[in-house]
This record gives sequence, structure tokens and C-alpha cells, in this order.
Amino acid sequence: MDDVAAAIADPVRREILVLLRGGSLPAGTIAERFAISRPAVSRHLRVLRESGLVRDETSGRQRIYTLDPAPLTDLAAWLAGFTRPSGWEHRLDALETEVHRARRDRRAAARPEENTA
Repeated sequence: MDDVAAAIADPVRREILVLLRGGSLPAGTIAERFAISRPAVSRHLRVLRESGLVRDETSGRQRIYTLDPAPLTDLAAWLAGFTRPSGWEHRLDALETEVHRARRDRRAAARPEENTA
């Protein structure tokens, strides 16, 4: 998980992942999208490959990169722990519901019966 987090910490690598979300691309095509040198893009691709976020295969003289989102699963699960409601939030929601229900019942009990004839 640490390798994945470190890999996506860099904005260039995140942009590469976004590019590959649309489908596989050759390294040269990826490099053309950035204003940095091809060797710099190659280093970014190596970090992504070593973290498991991309796979590569050689086709002739080209290296084709493909996104592999599986390593993001553990990181996403860990991050979700920060956004999921805690047990206290559920309890507070239940308490709020009970307060509203009690107020409604009190108001209903305080109203005179309209159907008394």
C-alpha cells in the first residue's frame, strides 16, 4: 500500500494513470503529453510499473502500458475508513430520530381530538 500511495503522490504519475484509464498507450504517446523529457516520463512509468499500477508489454519496438487498478483496492479501503461514519455518528443519528419522534408524539398528544363529536 505504501508503494501505491507513493506512486500516486506525484501529479505526473496521476496524470499518466488518468491517460491510461482510457485504454492502453505506447510509452511514446504518453511521453508526448508532457512537457518533461522522455527519460523523466520513463522514470515515472517505471515507478508506476514497480508499484503494480501499470503493466507493460513489448510490441515490436514499442512498449505498451496498461492500467492495473487492483493495487488501489487496499488503499481505497484504508481511505474509506476516514470517510465512513463512525459508530458514534450512527448513534447520534438514531438519537436525532428519537428526538424528532418524541416531539411529534408530544405535539399530537397536546392537540385536542378533532374527531370528537
